[in-house]
Amino acid sequence: MPRTLSTSDMVTPGSLGPPPTDPTDGEQIGQPLLDGAPSSASLDTLIQHLVPTTDYYPEKAYIFTFLLSSRLFIEPRELLARVCHLCIEQQQLDQPVLDKARVRKFGPKLLQLLAEWTETFPRDFQEESTIGHLKDVMGRIAPCDETYRKRMQQLLQALHQKLAAQGQGPEDLLGADKPISYRTKPPASIHRELLGVCSDPYTLAQQLTHVELERLRHIGPEEFVQAFVNKDPLASTKPCFSDKTNNLEAYVKWFNRLCYLVATEICMPAKKKQRAQVVEFFIDVARECFNIGNFNSLMAIISG
Repeated sequence: MPRTLSTSDMVTPGSLGPPPTDPTDGEQIGQPLLDGAPSSASLDTLIQHLVPTTDYYPEKAYIFTFLLSSRLFIEPRELLARVCHLCIEQQQLDQPVLDKARVRKFGPKLLQLLAEWTETFPRDFQEESTIGHLKDVMGRIAPCDETYRKRMQQLLQALHQKLAAQGQGPEDLLGADKPISYRTKPPASIHRELLGVCSDPYTLAQQLTHVELERLRHIGPEEFVQAFVNKDPLASTKPCFSDKTNNLEAYVKWFNRLCYLVATEICMPAKKKQRAQVVEFFIDVARECFNIGNFNSLMAIISG
């Protein structure tokens, strides 16, 4: 028997619940809630729970979780289109005369949702169609308050800066491993032993951490989900990367290159005593990486 929910069960602390929707696809009435969000529901119901109203705004944890996991079932651009459509339909934003008092209650919540979405998953807005949905829904409420238009411009500007920064990310280094063809005689080797460049383990650990952070900051949480989706459980050696996981792929390539660097530096010296010194040096570097909290470089050094 389905459980009948009380009013307190259907309302999140400090805010009213989303507008009720008719059950679809065999969905039962009175779905159980977990921390104010449905613990199980159809995709339509989950999307409805994401849409703010004049007196309801979804929990921040729910927004992040749903936006991250929903891409397994629906494209972000389609999700945005449905959210905008629901906003227009529920708030009657397609009417020639708007209820300004109602829009002034709804507008800040819509802006907050869009701000969180563009801040956390900026790559969802790379296509012109998604920007068009943003401008359309905000253009409908802008006449009620000029500040909405200004905040929307600020949101789009911040989004543009994020996308521009990600466009200059480490994924550009993916082609660095391609073989180089020389029309003339290859140049003389300019290789220098690492100990001759930097003999302080702490300094090297710091520099490795800077490199790690530069690459890590470009990776969005959605890339891990996409990599998981692309992974073939029957082909353990098959790459799980795609066009949507360029930054994650670049980060993995950096890990491998650091492994190769460590192995190369250890094998370069001709004498055992010198090789032992290099091993001890990298042990000290790994210890400093551990102290800093740079566990990726730590594992790369150990693997090398």
